[in-house]
Amino acid sequence: MSTEGVIYRVAGPVVTATGISPKMYDVVHVGNERLMGEVIKIVGEYSIIQVYEDTDGIKPGEPVTNTGRPLSVELGPGLLTSVYDGIQRPLPILREKMGDFIYRGVSAPGLDHNKKWDFVPTAKIGDVVSQGEVIGTVQEGPVSHKILVPIGIVNAKIDNIKSGPFTIDETVAIIGGKDVPMIQYWPVRNPRPVAEKYQPDIPLVTGLRVLDTMFPLAKGGAAAIPGAFGTGKTVTQQSLAKYSDADIVVYIGCGERGNEMTEVLTEFPELKDPRTGESLMKRTVLIANTSNMPVAAREASVYTGMTIAEYFRDMGYNVALMADSTSRWAEAMREISSRLEEMPGEEGYPAYLAGRLSEFYERAARAKALCGKDGSVSVIGAVSPP
Repeated sequence: MSTEGVIYRVAGPVVTATGISPKMYDVVHVGNERLMGEVIKIVGEYSIIQVYEDTDGIKPGEPVTNTGRPLSVELGPGLLTSVYDGIQRPLPILREKMGDFIYRGVSAPGLDHNKKWDFVPTAKIGDVVSQGEVIGTVQEGPVSHKILVPIGIVNAKIDNIKSGPFTIDETVAIIGGKDVPMIQYWPVRNPRPVAEKYQPDIPLVTGLRVLDTMFPLAKGGAAAIPGAFGTGKTVTQQSLAKYSDADIVVYIGCGERGNEMTEVLTEFPELKDPRTGESLMKRTVLIANTSNMPVAAREASVYTGMTIAEYFRDMGYNVALMADSTSRWAEAMREISSRLEEMPGEEGYPAYLAGRLSEFYERAARAKALCGKDGSVSVIGAVSPP
């Protein structure tokens, strides 16, 4: 199967390539600067690619390389306190490399691959384990980060397991003859599996009396905060992130104004967590894909945040996911859909908008994780009607 091809056509963030024979949603590198993109449509020998960065100056004839794998995130110790863009590039690391403005074609791993973490085994040699079960823990600030058996390993015996300081790439256990490090990769568009989904019947205490009284929300439920621009949706979501009784907070600034995201970034580290007395940021993951960042990465940002939230749910934690705002996510889909020359639906949005929205909100759930513990992902999305 060919992995090298060339650009045939460019229309904003949508690039058509020939000669790469990819699968749907494969990640590709486009042009001489190796910009990251994702295959979203295949027509015969033509592959239509959604590029996550600015395509200024790119021209037909430049090379395109297929990586052969879908857009995935790195999951493991080091997620908490991180600030990412929509495709899990750590913004503080990019800033060190190039200053306040991100150049295109630059990438960095989502997790620190050099830092050592103290791994404490909870399973022992000879135990038979399956996917999603806990084999050890790492203390990450106030949170006990559980190391899970990778998905795909079923009823396998632990041949070896070690304790001590390890990087996320080093082998901490050998299960069924396979080396198991602390890091896992997961394609963002695929929901992570659970043992059983429950009815959402336990309330999520938001810490805001008016919401708890008038608009109660269940753990594992989905909620929308509708309102015109500038009416306080973001402020409400920030309050929910600070005061709700969730164990972990994932905050996605999807197409938000830069100053609103700055407010979150400066406030969260200074806020005292009422549970631990430490900084609230120590149990928060921020995804900042502001309105001046490429539109295609905005479409991916909600999936990136949801996958990280599901990973913590699989450890038995209650996660609150703030999607701010789903309207700007829909606008990103509309822009890409129009460049793909797809048949528009109402107000120019793609015909599959309702399907994509429900697919995203359906990933909110209170469930019995594969490790046997109960966890939840509660989604609160801001909605700006036109």
